[in-house]
Amino acid sequence: MKQGTTLFLKVAVILIGIPVLALCIFVVPEIANFAAELYPGHAYMKYLVLIDLYAAAIPFYFALYQAFKLLSYIDRNKAFSELSVKSLKNIKNCAITISSLFVLGMPLYYLMAEVDDAPGIILIGLVIIFASMVIAVFAAVLQRLLKEAIDIKSENDLTV
Repeated sequence: MKQGTTLFLKVAVILIGIPVLALCIFVVPEIANFAAELYPGHAYMKYLVLIDLYAAAIPFYFALYQAFKLLSYIDRNKAFSELSVKSLKNIKNCAITISSLFVLGMPLYYLMAEVDDAPGIILIGLVIIFASMVIAVFAAVLQRLLKEAIDIKSENDLTV
């Protein structure tokens, strides 16, 4: 397969990572400071928010790396290989991890929304949880289909 066909997707993967990096550098500390201002008696709230959001960024970037590797496998005509199945499995696990981290952090966001009277915070958290689970299910379906295609291909190779 020509390398140019996946070049657009590789650029898109990189462009997805840049705004999230900017959010991690500029917005996440402000959110944590906001949480500390809402609960001045509970200074640990700031650190819990920081830990939750930065911990979710780690599997996000790992999933982007796995998507980039998957596109590289496609470029090298190794789309139907165990390496692709492994990359899809890693993407699925990362999406589940991100969703789980946001579910664990949801009580913090609920407390912030309650004091600030901003239910949008909870809605944003729920959208992230839902989107991560959709990605996890999609990756699981692709992983299973790719595994079955590899099995069929290996059976055909053996019969020829």
